[in-house]
Amino acid sequence: MIHITRDLLTVLLDQAAERDPDATSLRLSATRAGEFDEDTGLDPSMPVVTHFTPAGVGGSVNAVFGVDIGTPAGRGGARFISHPNGFLGVSKRDDLAAVVLVAVPPYDDDAVAAFDRAGNGIELAVLDAAPPEESLPE
Repeated sequence: MIHITRDLLTVLLDQAAERDPDATSLRLSATRAGEFDEDTGLDPSMPVVTHFTPAGVGGSVNAVFGVDIGTPAGRGGARFISHPNGFLGVSKRDDLAAVVLVAVPPYDDDAVAAFDRAGNGIELAVLDAAPPEESLPE
């Protein structure tokens, strides 16, 4: 089972709808349930998908030096992709990760599913919880 916050899922589905008919591919990252300010009812070590990395972040450095600086260390084990063609599954052309969330038109809660990198379905649980606020050190 994979857990994702309601707010993030809404943003991802909106992004896919805005980019349609072009596909979307975004790297996702998680926060441990124990780091949330509120009780999620999950084991504190359970990862909850809470953030995405905008497409193209770190792309120039990666292209020149082969170093991916677009993903914070220890994050990025999941990916969100859209299939405007309506295929709700993982294809050989997709950018893969340990967990892949796939959305298809009309890009709503009934048009998104989770898979492992082999294309096997994984239960997707949506949490109405907000991750802890983050700030940059001064």
